[in-house]
Amino acid sequence: MLKKLKYYRGEVITIAILMVFFLMIIYPFIWTIISSFKSTQEIFENIWGLPAQWLFSNYVQAWQSGVAKYFLNSVVVTVATVLLTLTCASLFAYSMVIHQYRFKKVLMALAVVAMLFSPIVSLIPLFQEIQAMGLYDTRLSLILIYSAYQLPVSFLLLHDYFGSIDHDYLDAARIDGCSDLRALFSIFAPMSKPILITCAVLTGFYAWNEFSFALIMVKNDALRTIPVGLLFFKGEMHTEWGVLLAGLVISAIPIVVFFIFAQKYFIAGLSGDGIKG
Repeated sequence: MLKKLKYYRGEVITIAILMVFFLMIIYPFIWTIISSFKSTQEIFENIWGLPAQWLFSNYVQAWQSGVAKYFLNSVVVTVATVLLTLTCASLFAYSMVIHQYRFKKVLMALAVVAMLFSPIVSLIPLFQEIQAMGLYDTRLSLILIYSAYQLPVSFLLLHDYFGSIDHDYLDAARIDGCSDLRALFSIFAPMSKPILITCAVLTGFYAWNEFSFALIMVKNDALRTIPVGLLFFKGEMHTEWGVLLAGLVISAIPIVVFFIFAQKYFIAGLSGDGIKG
């Protein structure tokens, strides 16, 4: 009885601590949503209360003021980055798991070392390289940079998952004349859905929210992604905070919705509990 009581107390304390952390995380998001329906004056005069009048026009104004084009640019860059990263990481991981060749351990070590470098450290060399390649002020520059920095993480996750798949499936496919490329996309990829979605979530979240490279590599306002675009909503003399907060809410919706639908596979992929088959 005493053991059960101690266990119950420990469980209550754990839940209470988690609830505190949950409120700390969710409160700023809720405040942002509520404040996005207020006028700038009301935000400062009534910080904590509900809006006296719910201004849905803030969202219309934000969308028409440029959020629409920033949103589209972010979608293009994020989707392209996810597809490129998953394709390259899958090919690399499959090759490392299935085939035996020299310098295999060296390549694995390089993938691990690549995770140790902060992206911001290479900002100046990358800027010079992008200019030399003629890719400055293009979406492609962001796609290539984002993919390069997300590739090591995705590769290591896929490598570990591919290594746990029974190779009898591959042997049976090879008997039927299946090529490596077809085996990857017809056998390994479908059986690795949880980890692929996990990599897609991690890569998509990074590409959607990245700010530094998007600010430096893209100058044309028509090509800016949403984190950088919202920066220019803040004027030198006056800022419509309600409109700006509405833009922030709009920018958060896609990644939140994507994670909600993908959370089952995301958790399964990270925990290694995905069903392979």
